[in-house]
Amino acid sequence: MKQAERKPVTGLKKFFFRAPLFLYRIGLGGLLGQRFLLLNHIGRKSGQPRQTVLEVVNHDQAADTYTIASGFGQKSDWYLNILAHPQVEIQVGWRKMAVTAVPLSPEASGQAMVDYARRHPTAAKNLGRLIGYDVSTEEEYRTVGRESIPFIALEPG
Repeated sequence: MKQAERKPVTGLKKFFFRAPLFLYRIGLGGLLGQRFLLLNHIGRKSGQPRQTVLEVVNHDQAADTYTIASGFGQKSDWYLNILAHPQVEIQVGWRKMAVTAVPLSPEASGQAMVDYARRHPTAAKNLGRLIGYDVSTEEEYRTVGRESIPFIALEPG
């Protein structure tokens, strides 16, 4: 697995990354359906409310648990914030709910990355590139999930 150069998101890409948050803020986040969620969390340093839109990696309907991933790794602000304050609120489609953020183990994160790559091969490949990895095999996806992309379960209550 070859690690590529990691570049910051700027310009038009940055606009498109922020567009879903704008939709949620004007009350139209439900138009994004079930593939994205709005995470309302508390800043670990400031104590101020924060919002981030993230892709839903998986939804276990029986347990009503959503799984998300920190595509930019363990240093993402929202990820560090929910580790400090795991009681958060989410909006998926038009539905809002209180959840508890539970980090998955590295092994479970690796398996979640493999499962995601099976369901969404193009998106998984692009995510790998975005964080600086050129991945193509299941074992490479497992390694990236285990070592670089932490996954989080958002459990009801």
